[in-house]
Amino acid sequence: MIISASRRTDIPAHYADWFFRRLEEGYTLVRNPMNPRQVSRVNLSPEAVDGIVMWTKNPAPMLGRLASLRPYAYYFQFTLNAYGEGIEPGVPALEERINTFRALSDAIGRHRVVWRYDPVLLSPAYTVDHHLRGFEHIAKSLSGYAEKCIISFLDFYPKIAAAARSLGFITVSDEQIRRVAAKVAKIACSYGFAVDACAEPADLSDLGIGRARCIDDRLLSRIAGRPISAPKDKNQRPACNCAASVEIGAYDTCPHGCRYCYANRSARAVAERRRAYDVSAPLLCSRLGEEDRIKERLVPKSPEQMGFWE
Repeated sequence: MIISASRRTDIPAHYADWFFRRLEEGYTLVRNPMNPRQVSRVNLSPEAVDGIVMWTKNPAPMLGRLASLRPYAYYFQFTLNAYGEGIEPGVPALEERINTFRALSDAIGRHRVVWRYDPVLLSPAYTVDHHLRGFEHIAKSLSGYAEKCIISFLDFYPKIAAAARSLGFITVSDEQIRRVAAKVAKIACSYGFAVDACAEPADLSDLGIGRARCIDDRLLSRIAGRPISAPKDKNQRPACNCAASVEIGAYDTCPHGCRYCYANRSARAVAERRRAYDVSAPLLCSRLGEEDRIKERLVPKSPEQMGFWE
């Protein structure tokens, strides 16, 4: 079983204490966002977990506690973009996060920190030239501290429609994607990065850009030193190549306030959910009620895993 922590919220930045408490207790509870009364109990013991993928814009709160992750194979997806406070109001300054990236890479190895430049959005304020300058600055700053960069272009989810209109986000054509991707790939290569595109339907292989597998059982196999395999995640978009994983985050809980975020309905919804945060609770920003039904989350083992554990 691969744990995703988390596509729905930034656990390293805002809920590190809760996460490490869950590892200590060996389990967590997760609400089904489509059926909130349905709660899964997820076993987090090292024997049950094949790997953990951390998604974050600021893992600084975890830097002093990485020893707690030693029983697990894990890596970080670390997003660093060239946006200002108007787009990403709740994250630390870029240079501070670059320093955090370097410190994390030094601590765990550059293969375990994947740089994400994600999403690429175009607007009158954030032009192609702005992105290319920002991307090159970050690439130069991170050269030698990561092996791979993952890029993606903004998807216009219904939840971000109002923000997209107010900020002048532009729908990017396939031709524009190819032009930007080609320039990004050239810059990345000059600083030693491989580049993959996340969930992009277009084939960019002729530009030297692969198809990303952000939840990557191959990378976890390399880190663990043993075979780990998982089927393609059928719950993601068709162009997504991620391996299947168990998500332990919760929507409407990330206070970063990024204007392109699909995981929050509103700042008010986030504030309401965060009032329920309890570092010792098995549910993230939620409390169990009498009508909740808890069911053990069972994940079949692959043949490779059967051979290793049994």
